[in-house]
Amino acid sequence: MNEIMSEKFKNKYRIKSARLQSWDYANIAAYFITVCTKNRKHYFGEIADEEMHLNEIGNITEQEWIKTPELRPDMNLELGEFVVMPNHFHGIIIIGENHYNTKSETLNDPDTERGDDTGINALRRDAMHGISTNDMNVTTNINDIKNKFGPQSKNLGSIIRGFKSSVTTHAKKIGIPDFAWQPRFHDHIIRDAKTFELIQNYIASNPKNWKEDKFFS
Repeated sequence: MNEIMSEKFKNKYRIKSARLQSWDYANIAAYFITVCTKNRKHYFGEIADEEMHLNEIGNITEQEWIKTPELRPDMNLELGEFVVMPNHFHGIIIIGENHYNTKSETLNDPDTERGDDTGINALRRDAMHGISTNDMNVTTNINDIKNKFGPQSKNLGSIIRGFKSSVTTHAKKIGIPDFAWQPRFHDHIIRDAKTFELIQNYIASNPKNWKEDKFFS
């Protein structure tokens, strides 16, 4: 399973993409995100016996992610599988229907005008309920996109900015003054149940497959 995922996402995190400039990242969807530390420095702990052993800032990072839905109740968020690794973080987050995205129809899909059971509405419904839909998987880097949709405080970018900022603040407080994230983070919009399950398994098996991970250093 991990070999499939490694091949599927091979080098994609390094690619600048503008394929979804029309996508509103406040939209209802499941997102697979990856956030790396600056220079991939090992801040969060170490892998031993195929298990991740978190240090203090690693535990803080985990708890800050867990708190995300509670801190943003108006966004109707749900967390999927996630893992804090020595130098990066993987997680799935689902943005549900909320006040900020109920009128969003931004993906350039010719089916969007055919009614609630086709096009983007069906895609959102299927992603949220784990029903397989057409294969439209695309990886894009949010920081390379000028998101022109809705309030920028209520989208995926704002969630990750808040998460990163909180961890950084805690790191300074506990005496890690040089702690820093990479300025960018990476996302993948999960389109169907098969991909969702594949990514869930990939995240869960990250510690066991650490030496084969492209972030291993």
